[in-house]
Amino acid sequence: GLSGQSCFAKLKLRNLPPLDPEVLSVFVPPFISRDDVQMINTGNNFNKGKRRSFRKKKERPKIENVRSFNGEQKAPDPEDVVVPKDIDLIALPQLCFPGGLYVTSESKEDHIHFLVFTDVCGNRTYGVVAQYYQSMQDGSTSSNGQGHWESLQTGKVPVCFVPCAVCVISRYPYFNALKDCLSCLLVQLRPFRDLDVEEHIKEFAAKLFLIPSPPPGPLHLVFHMKPLQIIIPSREDPDSPIIDLDLHLPLLCFKPEQVLQIMTCILTEQRIVFFSSDWALLTLVAECFMLYLHPLQWQHTFVPILSRQMLDFVMAPTSFLMGCHTDHFDEVSEDLILINIDNGDISHSKVVEEELEIPDVPAQAAETFIKRVEGLQLHFDLELCHLRASTDLGEVQTRRRAWQQKLNMDVQQTMLQLIVNIFREVKDHLNYEHRVFNSEEFLKTRAIGDQPFYKKVLETYMFHSFLKARLNRKMDAFARLDLSTRSEEDRLDLMFPTPRRLTIEKMASRRVSADRRASRRMVISMPNLQDIQLPEGPTRNSSLRKVGTGLSTAFKLNTAPSKSITTFKIPEIHFPLMFQCVHSYYTDFFNHLSKAISTLPPENSALLARYFYLRGLVSLMQGKLLSALSDFQNLEKTDLRIFPTDLVRKIVETLPRSERLQADRRPELKRLISRVMEKQREVLKIDDHVKNFELPKTHMQLDDFVKRIQESGIVRDIDTIHRLFDALTVGEYEKQIDPETFRDFYNYWKETEAEAQEVNLPPAVIEHLDKNECVYKLSCSVKTSYGVGKIALTQKRLFLLTEGGHPGYVPIAAFRDIEDVKSTTVAFLLLRIPTLRIKTLHKKEVFDANLKTECDLWYLIVKEMWAGKKMAYDHKDPQYIQQALTNVLLMDAVVGALQSSKSIYAASKLSYFDRMKNEVPMMVPKTTSETLKHKINPSAAETFPQAIDVLLYTPGHLDPSERLDNAHPKLWCALNEGKVVVFDASTWSIQQHCFKMGRSKLTCMVMVEQSQVWIGSQDSIIYIINTHSMSCNKQLNDHRSDVTDIIVEKKNGTPSEAYSSSLDGMVIAWNISTLKVNRVFQLPCQNLTSMKLHNDQLWCCTRSCILVVSIDEFQLQMKIEHHLRDVCSSFLGFQLFPERDEVWASYSGSSDLYVWNTKDLSSTPQKIHLQDCSEITCMIRVKNQLWVGSSGKLQGKSKGKIYVVSAERKSVDKELVGHADAVKALCSAEDRYVLSGSGKEEGKIAIWKAG
Repeated sequence: GLSGQSCFAKLKLRNLPPLDPEVLSVFVPPFISRDDVQMINTGNNFNKGKRRSFRKKKERPKIENVRSFNGEQKAPDPEDVVVPKDIDLIALPQLCFPGGLYVTSESKEDHIHFLVFTDVCGNRTYGVVAQYYQSMQDGSTSSNGQGHWESLQTGKVPVCFVPCAVCVISRYPYFNALKDCLSCLLVQLRPFRDLDVEEHIKEFAAKLFLIPSPPPGPLHLVFHMKPLQIIIPSREDPDSPIIDLDLHLPLLCFKPEQVLQIMTCILTEQRIVFFSSDWALLTLVAECFMLYLHPLQWQHTFVPILSRQMLDFVMAPTSFLMGCHTDHFDEVSEDLILINIDNGDISHSKVVEEELEIPDVPAQAAETFIKRVEGLQLHFDLELCHLRASTDLGEVQTRRRAWQQKLNMDVQQTMLQLIVNIFREVKDHLNYEHRVFNSEEFLKTRAIGDQPFYKKVLETYMFHSFLKARLNRKMDAFARLDLSTRSEEDRLDLMFPTPRRLTIEKMASRRVSADRRASRRMVISMPNLQDIQLPEGPTRNSSLRKVGTGLSTAFKLNTAPSKSITTFKIPEIHFPLMFQCVHSYYTDFFNHLSKAISTLPPENSALLARYFYLRGLVSLMQGKLLSALSDFQNLEKTDLRIFPTDLVRKIVETLPRSERLQADRRPELKRLISRVMEKQREVLKIDDHVKNFELPKTHMQLDDFVKRIQESGIVRDIDTIHRLFDALTVGEYEKQIDPETFRDFYNYWKETEAEAQEVNLPPAVIEHLDKNECVYKLSCSVKTSYGVGKIALTQKRLFLLTEGGHPGYVPIAAFRDIEDVKSTTVAFLLLRIPTLRIKTLHKKEVFDANLKTECDLWYLIVKEMWAGKKMAYDHKDPQYIQQALTNVLLMDAVVGALQSSKSIYAASKLSYFDRMKNEVPMMVPKTTSETLKHKINPSAAETFPQAIDVLLYTPGHLDPSERLDNAHPKLWCALNEGKVVVFDASTWSIQQHCFKMGRSKLTCMVMVEQSQVWIGSQDSIIYIINTHSMSCNKQLNDHRSDVTDIIVEKKNGTPSEAYSSSLDGMVIAWNISTLKVNRVFQLPCQNLTSMKLHNDQLWCCTRSCILVVSIDEFQLQMKIEHHLRDVCSSFLGFQLFPERDEVWASYSGSSDLYVWNTKDLSSTPQKIHLQDCSEITCMIRVKNQLWVGSSGKLQGKSKGKIYVVSAERKSVDKELVGHADAVKALCSAEDRYVLSGSGKEEGKIAIWKAG
């Protein structure tokens, strides 16, 4: 009888149609009653937006005793709960049972799948669904084991099992954490019946609601949910996504080549459908691919699970990424990319015959990616082989998590490297000033096989957003990796923006096998340094440790130290859920955080910031708004990146009057409130447009021509473009350029550039050239006194590429050795052939080349390169060579474009250095030439020079946890509007271009300790840069006017305290490790401009006097009065020579130095006059000398002079003329070199030998 009944039930059930699931109960926060909330929060408006918890119980239809739960976070209700716009309650039950809801005759195993909801703005919400089965008997249900056991006891036989679902909805993609939570819940639900289940789910939802989301950074949260420890991971930094899934899943389902194919489909924004028989895998694999794109973002429809009723979604005409069960594979027949996760197939359903070509990922990027994926350890079992077996579930969990975390980091890094390798060279075709991308040129410079890929990708929304981020100079994961793996050549390109040509090293590497090419990193020394033959400049600084940089990029990436993660255990939450329980939970939470804060050393500011953030949130939930504001204010000194501006603004707006008055009485909170509210008023509109470069269609005046040339990427420098305009408008009455001339010039330039890429010198020639040399121009084949061949021009020399059986190398002349260049004619039969004649030092024979029609152009070219080389040598400035090269190539393009009798005259307008050499033969004085080592230009990437406001040199040191280039010494250079450019002082190449510290002028920079540089600004803020991460994430806001100086007190060689001063006369003493204010002192007078520290005394220079105060009590101990009767003048600055009991000072607008004896301040100071000096601008002490920067005139032109004054003799030892504008900044490099920076007319840094 029993079996018969069973059989009958099975048959009957098999023929039942699927049932319609419905939402039975909804639980939303908060979970305390409204009365309780009001009781505690009287007078606190912040919580008034919250609504009470409720449970929605539908009238049950008599037959369909089916249920689904939707718990936690957000859900709708007709009563008093607002429906989140991205959660559709009608579609939700279908997604909880995507394969349909069927009553079964047997209980099935619990299972979990994942959902992603996207609203119209593209914001995503995530759901995790747990399905379990309840037995149904006589119209009532009970959970798995219990009901079945009772039915056996009573002799009743269960007829069927009904699937139920609990869905947790969260704003964050905590897939693994919520899966673990639901797994624990399912275990707890087993013994209970219907109503008890609901109470348990409500408690479960309430508990999840009380768990905060951790802020970005190195802190994960842990809480206990029997029997598991649940980890809520944080995102790595504010721009990173949360990763709480196994990122290697697609690498288990697909071969690396297939992963690349799928990435191509996503990057080219195809219509993509994933298929699997496992609902969970659909979402996880799709979500992994979304994370693989980071920092690019998919901007189209994203529905990783389509239920049976939603299949018509795949008819959508736009790009999308969706997921379906494999059962529906044949039903989807549109023009789609079909990806079967279960068997790794990628196919294309096309109504038309021809097959869709999925272009290949660029070959080199693909090759590197495949190698790296093959090197990953994707199987946990292999990791376990050598370990002892775990006897504890917690240990198994911890082991697996640690392995997964490391693997996730490796996969992330591999994918990011792929994205960087694909798009790295986009930046070379951007013009930042006019926000232009030259897509046509970018495509032309891609390898032929890579072009189909780029053609498709360049048209996508995703790429357009990527371009915006690059043009906004966003420092995201892409920019950071690009910067850290940039070759020395790329860094030099930042300093010397010259036309693109193949270096000899790259030409040679074309011959290297593909294997070696992939593993090799190009390291290129600074161009022309060997050439200029600097005797022992800073490039060979023997006190700096030499660090090899020959590591391959891949090796560096794989062995990057993994960032240490700390976990914080959230206190237990006790039930029943009364207000008192929640209150005691928050109190415990607050106390645990306070304890963690008090025991943490101040050096660990990253972790401190996370604890302050969480404690601020807890205080907010407790209704203690001032306490919350105070904790958020601490973030400014620990980690500004996680400061919740919008939340703080909302707190301020809802502060009751009494609390607002209390806040105003606390200076630090008052400053915080005014800053946050001011920020709201000055929200900047970011210019987000991106233009594609197009050739002009109308005539251009000068200004429009400048803009067009800059957009084209040919040249940035405005003065050079003005000369080019003159060249192209030679002989025209109306100075304007027609579109045809512009097009001819542009096309000739680009064709020449493309031809140069094809130049392939034989190995016999390559071995004679330096690896960083490029061939910039080749003549036609001509007859010369050295044989027949082509004349080749590099940035260093001319040589003859001889023709015949074995092409060979014959040197003609290095530019520095040229003595004379002539354009002449040589008789040949009845003809006079135009000939170029070059006379070289140390060579008797003269080089003649019968260049015929090319002769005049080559004459201009060689003379310009010769003059540029001489200028570069005299001024120790390799940039002159790059400028001469640019002039030469512009001449070439002008002649090629104009093709007329006046073209040579037009090209001569670009002979800038040759003209300078002939018009103003500027001799560099001997002393200057001997002392000057090198010049660099921090404004090289800008369109015009910028003044250098402050310079700082920081010595190198090697920390094992750091990247190698962080171990090098650095030169920090503050330009206008808060910009800071950082140079690697071992090669003088730009390391970082550039930081932005507010928008005001920067006034001072100091290395307070090895890991932090403090930068003072006129906006009254001190910005703190972490020298390891090279990022600014802290600031000190205690000054009320311009920060003018920062000095560090060292005890036994280690920094103990820092002092900062501001223009209003305030001096603050800081604890360097905690960044807390130790003491504050207000000077009796305003206009405090600089400070010095000696023997526990602080010397403070104001415009009217120099005050000396003790550092402990700030007691006034000495005063040097302004001694000049001239009312207008005021103290500019001073230097101490304590061993001589002397103070040296200067007045603004004066060209004299004054020396006081500190033992007898009443006597008149000694005066030292500086010859030919208009005005002293700055000064520093170097050993026993005072280096004084000034502005002056020389031969009627503005000049920046440096006077080196001996402290002993009180006389000028040297006068150095190294700048074409006033000297604005001076700094010393280990007392061996002095660096000077000039004003905005020149904007260069000179490096001088001290002593």
